[in-house]
Amino acid sequence: MALAASSVSNLLHFAVSSDAKAPRIGSVQLLNWPHASSSGVNYLRRGCWMKPINSQSQRNNLFVPLAVNTIASEVVEKAETVDYDGLAKDLENASPLEIMDQALEEFGNDIAIAFSGAEDVALIEYARLTGRPFRVFSLDTGRLNSETYQFFDAVEKHYGIHIEYMFPDAVEVQGLVRNKGLFSFYEDGHQECCRVRKVRPLRRALKGLRAWITGQRKDQSPGTRSEIPVVQVDPVFEGLDGGIGSLIKWNPVANVDGKDIWNFLRTMNVPVNPLHSQGYVSIGCEPCTRPVLPWQHEREGRWWWEDSKAKECGLHKGNLKQGDIPQLNGNGNGTPPVNDIFISQNLVNLNRTGIENLARLGNRKEPWLVVLYAPWCQFCQAMEGSYVELGEKLAGSGVKVGKFRADGEQKEFAKSELQLGSFPTILFFPKHSSKAIKYPSEKRDVDSLMAFVNALR
Repeated sequence: MALAASSVSNLLHFAVSSDAKAPRIGSVQLLNWPHASSSGVNYLRRGCWMKPINSQSQRNNLFVPLAVNTIASEVVEKAETVDYDGLAKDLENASPLEIMDQALEEFGNDIAIAFSGAEDVALIEYARLTGRPFRVFSLDTGRLNSETYQFFDAVEKHYGIHIEYMFPDAVEVQGLVRNKGLFSFYEDGHQECCRVRKVRPLRRALKGLRAWITGQRKDQSPGTRSEIPVVQVDPVFEGLDGGIGSLIKWNPVANVDGKDIWNFLRTMNVPVNPLHSQGYVSIGCEPCTRPVLPWQHEREGRWWWEDSKAKECGLHKGNLKQGDIPQLNGNGNGTPPVNDIFISQNLVNLNRTGIENLARLGNRKEPWLVVLYAPWCQFCQAMEGSYVELGEKLAGSGVKVGKFRADGEQKEFAKSELQLGSFPTILFFPKHSSKAIKYPSEKRDVDSLMAFVNALR
């Protein structure tokens, strides 16, 4: 599925369930529905729910300009105050089905499920089980795996729905690629590309809604999602009425473990993305997603070259705490105050002068193995045990084992002089050569690292 041309980049294609009551575009009748305005945690909601008249099922009839404001002859308004903080507490122990049912009942046609093409297909199944009409949208970045596009098609056929595909602006994509190339995110972080291909299309989609439903779970990303409520006023995006408080965000599976989601999908015989069977857990764009090992967290398969602990593309930026924001790109020079790692008497702690001297030497007395690290990086933390153990095994062997903290003010130097691409980077300095050899593998267990050293010393 190719990236849509700019002429369709602003079109909205509603995913509507096969229920006869599901809204279609055409002649519509507007009934009561509330909306939000900002004032503390109580939001006054006023709006309308579209009921179809002579609706048609053809896909072409479902395309409308985004955030369309359809006007009909019958409009009845009502207002009510909702405390969403209180509602979140009330629903804290509710089932995903109960939360989904309340969301769909409350917002009718003004709410839609955000579907990423991964295990969040569970949201669509829960919506189906409520028996209510529902809508689904997805962001087609133009860089998804072919398996994900095939999965979209399978989901549409399984549920008898049409998914709304939101596309990035073709002119913006063209400008980004022409100026910075197809893979600039490997060099300067993923945020710029995500902003063009995901965040801005999402912003356009949400401007046509009063609420949206996401598949966020607390266990997906302990650094950014551990405190998400089941329902909240969206802290970042605006809805149909504009302004703070105009969009409500529902997270029905916030309190569900990933393994329970998968048990649900298997029990209900729900189609899943074939990438999951290939080791992919968290699925995004093809260049930025890869399989993870059994012991790795699911988010380690996303933007793996970056050193950031706050792995969000911007769709859920409101999850980030203030201290995390400067680290979003994984390429900032901020140095969070955290305890040092790789503490061992068998490891030499190199400063800037020490690593510069080591790199310049063309005839060393012994070879060196050095890790370039940042103590706050979860991947560095994950390999601490194996690297310390390696230092113990190599003690007295004639191979020196060291570490160099390469974040903060040292990062640009490490990138230009020490081949730093992402944390951790492991370098072997041979005995009779000035050129360092970069460890090429993501396997950082003791045996793999020892095999690398033995092959070169």
